[in-house]
Amino acid sequence: MFFALFAVSAFAQNSYTIKGVIADSVEHVKLSTASVAVLQAKDSVLMKFTYAEKDGSFAVSGLQKGKFILLVSYPDYADYTEEFGLDSANQLHNFGSISMTLKTRLLKEVMIKGTASQMKIKGDTTEFNAKAFVIQPNAKVEDLLKQLPGITVDKDGKITAEGQTVSKVLVDGEEFFGDDPTLVTRNIRADMVDKIQLYDKKSDQAAFTGVDDGKTEKTINVKLRADKKQGIFGKAQAGDGPEGIYQGQLLLNAFQNKEKLSVYGTTGNNGKVGLGWEDEQKYGAGNQLDVTDNGISINTQSSDDLDVFGGIYSGQGFPLAQSAGAHYDGKWDDDKQSVNANYKIASLTINGLNDVLTQNNIPGSVSNTSSDKNYHNSVFRQKLSFVYQTKLDTSSNLKISIDGTLKHIVTDDNYSAADTINNLLVNNSTRQVSNIADQRAFNASAFYTKKFRKPGRTLSFLVSEAYSQSQANGFLMSHINYYNPQQAIDSTQTINEAKNNNLQSNIFNTNLTYSEPLTKTFTLVLNYGVGVNTASADRNTFNQSSPGNYNVLVDSLSSNYEFNQFLNHAGAVLSYKKGKLSFNFGTRITGDHFHQIDEFTNDETDRTFIDWAPQARLEYHFSGQKMFSIAYNGTTTQPSLDQLQPVASNTDPLNIIVGNPTLTPSFTNTFNVLYRSYKVITDQFFGVYGTYSFVSDPIVNHINYDLNTGKSVSEYFNLPGKQTTNFNGGLNFGRKFKDLGGINLGVGLNVNGNTYYNYSNDSLNMSKNYVFNPSLIFSIYKDRKVNFYVSGGPTYTISQTSLQPNINNNGWGARADVDGTIYLPGKFQIGTYSNYQYNGATESFHQSFSQVIFNPFIIKTFLKNDNLSVELWANDLLNQSSGFSRVAQGNLITQTSYNTLKRYFMLTINYDFTKMAVGAAK
Repeated sequence: MFFALFAVSAFAQNSYTIKGVIADSVEHVKLSTASVAVLQAKDSVLMKFTYAEKDGSFAVSGLQKGKFILLVSYPDYADYTEEFGLDSANQLHNFGSISMTLKTRLLKEVMIKGTASQMKIKGDTTEFNAKAFVIQPNAKVEDLLKQLPGITVDKDGKITAEGQTVSKVLVDGEEFFGDDPTLVTRNIRADMVDKIQLYDKKSDQAAFTGVDDGKTEKTINVKLRADKKQGIFGKAQAGDGPEGIYQGQLLLNAFQNKEKLSVYGTTGNNGKVGLGWEDEQKYGAGNQLDVTDNGISINTQSSDDLDVFGGIYSGQGFPLAQSAGAHYDGKWDDDKQSVNANYKIASLTINGLNDVLTQNNIPGSVSNTSSDKNYHNSVFRQKLSFVYQTKLDTSSNLKISIDGTLKHIVTDDNYSAADTINNLLVNNSTRQVSNIADQRAFNASAFYTKKFRKPGRTLSFLVSEAYSQSQANGFLMSHINYYNPQQAIDSTQTINEAKNNNLQSNIFNTNLTYSEPLTKTFTLVLNYGVGVNTASADRNTFNQSSPGNYNVLVDSLSSNYEFNQFLNHAGAVLSYKKGKLSFNFGTRITGDHFHQIDEFTNDETDRTFIDWAPQARLEYHFSGQKMFSIAYNGTTTQPSLDQLQPVASNTDPLNIIVGNPTLTPSFTNTFNVLYRSYKVITDQFFGVYGTYSFVSDPIVNHINYDLNTGKSVSEYFNLPGKQTTNFNGGLNFGRKFKDLGGINLGVGLNVNGNTYYNYSNDSLNMSKNYVFNPSLIFSIYKDRKVNFYVSGGPTYTISQTSLQPNINNNGWGARADVDGTIYLPGKFQIGTYSNYQYNGATESFHQSFSQVIFNPFIIKTFLKNDNLSVELWANDLLNQSSGFSRVAQGNLITQTSYNTLKRYFMLTINYDFTKMAVGAAK
């Protein structure tokens, strides 16, 4: 009995308990694994210790009565302490919700209690808090991006922000399969995302020194939640329809803290081929390597004169796409070393038919061309990329980047065309261009950085090399009938030629940069480097000596040029930074020497230029939610090889292009302005963006037309005393109205245009092309109830030329997009992704154009987490899809109609799977 009473008494003395929930003070994120310590108040001796659970909750039992101190700690957060007491009247102490505050927030931000901020502006980065937006079950990153103010995503997955295309989408700051953003946006789950960051990604050297060098690309970085970096997830998809349209996809990801492994495979003929923007911009149809470095734009493009297929699907024709890839990135050795590797293999085949109407405003005359193109093109591509980074010691780092691309391209284009001048037929023709091309590209760079003991004193060295080659063999067959004024055949021309091209380019560049802090606010950045660029273009055209035997060289259409360039560049930039203001200005100067050799004639040409590249940038942060920046960059652009080489190309016998070896560089001045503002309480966003550039001594076309035959010969010339211009700007405003059920209303305006010059039969022509596009935006997102987004507005186009001011393409248009899903009982969803397009009649094109693309769907989900779904999809239910575009450039106005995917139905099964490690740290 005694022992029983003793046990009860001892238990009573140790039966006191405390509990609570730990969360972020602003975003209310539960802070799992936060450490909870109970200290004795009189001497701070540790009594009990535990960690918060996954939901942020904690409980400590077995305490005795007395006075204590609660101490809660979490990395990067200020410690939380609170005194409390336990006695017979207070055996359970509930702390409720304990709000933890980031240390950086205590120093830099004004807290607004109870309000979850959707976005913050940190330097030149806009950061969106994923938890402040509605994330539906199994939604992907693309669904989240569509809710973010100032960002739009089209039906193909192309992302636009502040009027610019987002060319990179990173995951935790790392490349993820490289050049296809949709592999991130359409496959990574939205509920795995912590933050979305939007910024202009600078070059490695600019990011290290903190001084802008003018080389940026619009980038989105997807930061994952800490508790979503350990586990396996992915998706499988299979769809088919009665019209023979199908798609399939498999994606598997295995994340283990600091390691990510992903593999994927896709196949389909429904037009969803992904977006490989980066590679196709770097390596086009020919031997193009377009590099802007140290303020010099070096375009070593020497295009294949064989109409080589560029390998891009832009909605024209019927595609069959297949692709697969693997990605790995990881860190080890206490994060001192990291690697990022990607491999992709893909094939794309497109069959299609285009109908092109072109109006050419010639002085005193109007030429109209009607052309049909039937094509069967394919490309097979492989790419491997590798990045290794290591911390050599506490102050120096090394980054090594390597990538290589192989392409095999088959092109088969068949044309038929007719030209009229002043409504009289002058020629009609048929033409076939067929070829096989093998292209390869290799890039490598090493970037070393060193920080010295004195803050702000740094040294960095970059060495890089870019190599590309294109070998093409093909045939040109053409037959042309020329007509006299009486509309009878006057003469004919037949061409049957074999062509082979071997085009190569190699760019080697170095840059040494040193930064020295002059004061606490001023830093001087100096740089010096050399560049060596070599290129060759060996083109040969052969006639037949006998049927099928092409061995008679056509001298007038053959050439072999070697091109060598040596650059010696130096620069200085002064940077000022204090408080909310940062400013820098400076310039680079380059000694630019060219040496060109004509291997056929042994003629040599030498040219030397001094190139300037001034720059300036000012940035001011009014607060953590408001900023303004303005920047200027000057760039010298050298003529391309095609523009320089004085050899005719007859790929299109009716439109001959001839180079000009006397061309000189042009100079581009570019101004950028950006303003962002966000109000937390009202969820109000306002942004203004703009880019304006003008080119001095521009390189323009001088086209001479033969009004009797319809032939044209085009040559390049500098145009002193005139400037071509280009601009793009606009604004975005949006606000959430909580009193109206949480709807989001916004307005947008985009204005873009250009002014361009060219000569037409020795007469100078100035063309103006402006497009005005205001829009209204409405959206509402309710968890498991509705996702709805609609935007639309009119467009007005001004497109006219000085030679024919009364014959223009001025006119009204309109566009609207609807993207919506309604969640119904029984785990059903219905919705649509649809759009409307209207182009009014103009002086040049007398027929208006309009279409409604209505794409409805119905989805039924299964399983506990709705991760299995069956979807019935109708593409273009009204069967109105008609490929159509109008483009005006120079004195040409072109309207293109093309076949494209129209109405089809598809039944798709989707399975999303996720298995995250239990207890992973958040």
